[in-house]
Amino acid sequence: MNRITETVKHLIIINVLLYLVAKLIYPPLQDLFALHFPENPNFGFWQYVTSMFMHSLQSPTHLIFNMVGVWMFGSPLEQLWGRNKFLFFYFSAGIGAGLVYTAVNYFQFNSAFQELVQSGIPSAEILDLMDGTKMYQNELLQKINGIYSTPAVGASGALYGILVAFGMKFPNSKLALIFFPVPVAAKYFIPVLIALDLFSGLTGFSLFGGGIAHFAHVGGALVGLIIMLFWKNNQFKRWD
Repeated sequence: MNRITETVKHLIIINVLLYLVAKLIYPPLQDLFALHFPENPNFGFWQYVTSMFMHSLQSPTHLIFNMVGVWMFGSPLEQLWGRNKFLFFYFSAGIGAGLVYTAVNYFQFNSAFQELVQSGIPSAEILDLMDGTKMYQNELLQKINGIYSTPAVGASGALYGILVAFGMKFPNSKLALIFFPVPVAAKYFIPVLIALDLFSGLTGFSLFGGGIAHFAHVGGALVGLIIMLFWKNNQFKRWD
């Protein structure tokens, strides 16, 4: 069950190669491929796909953990589904995660923006402050500047979709040796993991550390769940 499958292997190779290119050869690639806030001039629609293949250049563990997860949980699904169905699921979860993340950011940005305008700060002046280089005492300014200036990278949105599918297809698989000293079935561990991400996203208190796009994780999990439920009700349809 832990044998790496061909499509998963190729996805991992692409992720590693792009990481090395951005780290060692052409650093601007990171900014070009990362997912920016749509109001940021660096935003491009292609980033909903390309950001899935980029990872933090400051923390190689970001790449390592995501790729280990894609290998461990993606390979059984590819064996079960085949290449085409797995790729459809992988990209749907990853792109969906980016869209959910953008939607949440838009809501948070606009809410904070309107609150600042109501406090007496002209909207044009607020926009002029959005350059990503300043530190602000005002928490609302910090928030909208962070949303505006901080791009998202990583395969974790797609990975969370994979986790949901793995938990539904292999609910009794034990994850003890990986995460806990005692056996924990996937059907228990994965919902708890997603719930912790949702809690962190809503409260800002993260058990996983800072700089994590929690709502991208939740978005990937949500899209994965929707697809799995749809497929469950349409089992007569076959994929090549």
